[in-house]
Amino acid sequence: MADLPLAGKICLVTGATSGIGAVTARELAARGATSVLVGRDGARCSRQAESIRRHTGSRVEFLIGDLSSQAQVRRVAQEFRSRFTRLDVLVNNAGAYFMRREISADGLEMTFALNHLAFFLLTSLLLDRLLASPSARVVNVSSNAHEQGTLDFLNLQGERHYDRLEAYSRSKLANVLFTYELARRMRDTHITANALHPGLAATNLGSNNGWVRVKLRNLLKRRMLSAEEGSRTSVFLASSPELERVTGKYFHQCRETRSSEQSYDEAVAHRLWEVSEKLTGLPECQYR
Repeated sequence: MADLPLAGKICLVTGATSGIGAVTARELAARGATSVLVGRDGARCSRQAESIRRHTGSRVEFLIGDLSSQAQVRRVAQEFRSRFTRLDVLVNNAGAYFMRREISADGLEMTFALNHLAFFLLTSLLLDRLLASPSARVVNVSSNAHEQGTLDFLNLQGERHYDRLEAYSRSKLANVLFTYELARRMRDTHITANALHPGLAATNLGSNNGWVRVKLRNLLKRRMLSAEEGSRTSVFLASSPELERVTGKYFHQCRETRSSEQSYDEAVAHRLWEVSEKLTGLPECQYR
């Protein structure tokens, strides 16, 4: 159907109860997709799902999970697998900015756990469902903050020194490295993987840090993109027919652009993959 390019497609969006994720889920549903939302709060998930159903008429479901917890990532993946036999689009969007070093339920630094390892683990656990689709896409929401990021494997989780901006930038660089490595490993399949910078959007990123962070974000909103504007590249990568076979690329404002020099280091990406396997307890991936 020309006006519904995603009719019959199944799309999973994490961090889908507010901001860019919520708009992305809505826009994919508006294009005919079955939209599956992932969020931490069941009441918010339910309200968001009902709102999208009402505005689009599409099928909308939701899964509840705090993706900083690997047990909850595994439960979300298992619940998805119990409902669906394939996955056409996975949008890894959930993320946060932590003002101080916090530890996840798995004993890992929260920024790295949520912003990178959740992407890695959820994608890995749903790989068979992506392979079951005739044409699947993985869309990873990164940030231009990755340009300031470095991957020091002796300080991946701020063990020696924690700086909130360094931790965030490092996690966003990990997103791009993971995307490129996934694209390489999937090169003989019909799965594509691309990353993006959404722009500086007025979202709830950082709202976990209390009123000071919220006040600062609100003061900056006049210079920020709306969530609708910030979601455009995610929606473009998830739905545009012209990207059917495009993989291993980085986008901003719906255009391909270059990411940082370190993001193209294949040895670093390979090592990050191996470290991520160990930290998530996954067996070595068959795609090497």
